[in-house]
Amino acid sequence: MVKRSVILAAALSGFMLAASAQNASQPLTFVVPYPAGGPLDTSAHLLAQGAEKQLGAITVANKPGAGGATGATLVAQAKPQENMVLMGAVATHAVLPYLGTPPQYDAQKDFKPLILVARVPNVLVMKKSRADQLGIKTTSEMVTYIKGHPGSLKMGSGGNGSIGHISGEMLKSLANLQMPSVPYAGAAPAQKALLSGEIDVVFDNLASALPLIKSGELLALAVTTSDRNVALPQVPPVNESVPGFDVSTWFGVFAPASLPDQEAQKYAYAFQGALTDPRFKAEYLKMGIAPEDMRLKELSHFVSQEARKFQFLINTIKIKTN
Repeated sequence: MVKRSVILAAALSGFMLAASAQNASQPLTFVVPYPAGGPLDTSAHLLAQGAEKQLGAITVANKPGAGGATGATLVAQAKPQENMVLMGAVATHAVLPYLGTPPQYDAQKDFKPLILVARVPNVLVMKKSRADQLGIKTTSEMVTYIKGHPGSLKMGSGGNGSIGHISGEMLKSLANLQMPSVPYAGAAPAQKALLSGEIDVVFDNLASALPLIKSGELLALAVTTSDRNVALPQVPPVNESVPGFDVSTWFGVFAPASLPDQEAQKYAYAFQGALTDPRFKAEYLKMGIAPEDMRLKELSHFVSQEARKFQFLINTIKIKTN
């Protein structure tokens, strides 16, 4: 009788686990927690197109809101019949959990990391005509100017708690600069304000800044990562002028934690193949993206490290969302 009960309990446990797991036999929805048109959205469409042969039809759905938390929550709380993955990012998985009210998901427990799509820098930019007016061509010259004219230059960002904002506060802290911060409702309005002369400096998204840098409207002073970027090989990192500076924007594909390991491996390899597909190489390069090869447990470890790093930065620099 005891043996029969044990077998029955094991069977019920397996049934409950299967019932609660994501159902990979259903059509796949790729959730992008930001508006259409940005680098994450573009990357999601490329990955979906490249992975459809292995995974079947994939629908890309933009679910913006709350700095990415709306879309991330949707995937974290997806029901078993809803086969979803998320284009998660440094914001959804390493920043939002430590800013003000935590999101309605646990970034470490509610997701299963699949692949890292990209680690790209933001780029420190000024309007070219403004930089020429002030005689600024490098990050060091900008720092020197600000120290000689405290408070004279304004730094914009896509909002309090954004990567651009965190980068700006980190620069001010490390270089001991007095520079007012002006938050906008997104990176696009901040860039528009820079071009109109409302503000003087922005840590901009590389993908959106690149065309304006190439046209000569914006001057790229530095990239935020510790290494140079493939799209701007001539532009040095900030840390060559301000030692200790290193902030990257990264994004990757995450499934709900309930997706079985076997299916997670299938998804990871399908999306990795799409990421390295020669058909899309030029499109990735336009966004400053070089293919990564980080999957599953390795990506999980990376995300945990990044979460600890940004928690420390946010607490140390005292970043506030309001």
